[in-house]
Amino acid sequence: MFTKEEYADYKDFCQRFTPECPENFNFAFDVLDGKDPDALALIHVDDDFNRRDFNFGFFQESSSRLANSLAAKGVKKGDRIMLVLYRRVEYWVVMLALHRIGAVPIPSPSLLTRKDITERVNYAGITAIICDESIVERVDRARPKCPGLNLLVQVGGETENGWFGYEDLVASGDPSFPRTPDSPGGDDPFIIFFSSGTTGLPKMVMHNHKYAASHYTTGALWHDLEEGDIHLTVSDTGWGKSVWGKFYGQWMAKAVIFVWDFRGKFHPAALLRVIADNKITTFCAPPTIYRFLVREDLSRFDLSALRHCTTAGELLNDSVFHAWQKAVGLPIYEGYGQTETTLQVATFKFMKPKPGSIGKPVPGWEIALMDDECNFVPQGEEGEICIRIDKPVMGLFDSYMDEPAKTASVKCAGWYHTGDKAWADEDGYLWFMGRTDDLIKSSGYRIGPFEVESALVAHESVIEAAVTGIPDDVRGQLVKATVVLAPGYEPSEALTKELQAFVRELTAPYKYPRVIEYVEELPKTISGKIKRKEIREADLAKLGR
Repeated sequence: MFTKEEYADYKDFCQRFTPECPENFNFAFDVLDGKDPDALALIHVDDDFNRRDFNFGFFQESSSRLANSLAAKGVKKGDRIMLVLYRRVEYWVVMLALHRIGAVPIPSPSLLTRKDITERVNYAGITAIICDESIVERVDRARPKCPGLNLLVQVGGETENGWFGYEDLVASGDPSFPRTPDSPGGDDPFIIFFSSGTTGLPKMVMHNHKYAASHYTTGALWHDLEEGDIHLTVSDTGWGKSVWGKFYGQWMAKAVIFVWDFRGKFHPAALLRVIADNKITTFCAPPTIYRFLVREDLSRFDLSALRHCTTAGELLNDSVFHAWQKAVGLPIYEGYGQTETTLQVATFKFMKPKPGSIGKPVPGWEIALMDDECNFVPQGEEGEICIRIDKPVMGLFDSYMDEPAKTASVKCAGWYHTGDKAWADEDGYLWFMGRTDDLIKSSGYRIGPFEVESALVAHESVIEAAVTGIPDDVRGQLVKATVVLAPGYEPSEALTKELQAFVRELTAPYKYPRVIEYVEELPKTISGKIKRKEIREADLAKLGR
């Protein structure tokens, strides 16, 4: 099961690779329990750079003990459980314990407010919360308005006020939790993610147990993992990207998961130290992280163990790609997917990376670009990324939980409509343009924000940029850039003109931002995605519209 093969090129990959998943697949029983207990599974480094190593035996026994104790407290198959655990090792134990029971984890970020917790608990029908000690006070303030909560588990610190201690539950549970004919797996509910909600309220995205198996492609092929590799993906455990890079695919590929549990502000030099000191071999991070890293003096760090680098989540601009490759000697391979999917488009090591392109469709995902009338668009023209679903697609979500109408609105006529726009070049590579709601219509042109943002962040003065459209009586919309400047730069009319000229040189003349606003930070979701809708609404309010 899950044996890696080598491929000569993309054509060979498509011809020979077929996604597979054992019947009634359950990651805890089928993968974790089949591992050598003494083999290294996970390396954990905390905020003070203290390192601990954990073998598979630790996770096998701890997850079984916790599963027995949670079951004794009434947790059962189908229950929805909120987890807020940062990057603590306990996150992996809890997830695996819930997989054994068949309860459905809802990984959640630590930035949730009391209001967020109240809304999500009631909206999702959550019956238990397992969280870090620092989150307890927020949960306690939310509890009076959450009548469905009946179990609270605290990780770390002294417990009171009806909370159960995680360590006590693990210590008291039986070390064996055997599989039975009634054990969960296959099409049973497996995990729920709240979508990022960049254009509306978050949705509950529900996947079945086969979702984990689909991430074999992510780990073994996109991350190019081999047995013994040490893989680091930079992601909070409250984000869907965490299970892309810190869990299922990595262990199926026989690699070691590396976790850096930093808290507070991100420091690029500290990340480089972690990569160097721990001999990380494969690395994945969003383009924003790479942008910060290439601004450091990379020659100060021994990155010689690195052999493969990937990115996803935003558009990677040319300057960062080339700066990283020049300094480290490695290209960056892009990938694309959604909360609703696993990896569906990517550039693999047997393909030539094109900076800015998300790559080609992964075998098992039949993808087409369609216009607003669901017609296929020709090469070179923009279209919505759509996935054929008239037969089962492993890794595609089952539904927006408890919202059949919303699910039906994106799954229609044999296709799932992603809401993302792209165009395809003559080699079949896809180039992401942005969400359908984010596209700008100016003087008859349709402009994707990502291309303009990519040009802006290539300038040394720009750390981050969000591109939106603002109403204009002549052009319909003007291209506007909301910009966060790098340290040492101040807003000025001269800088604005310089940035506009810079973008005109890198893109078509009609795409440059006619309006530039400088801000300290961009509005983002709790998962870190830019909320362009919020910028557009603020601009409309300023215009009195």
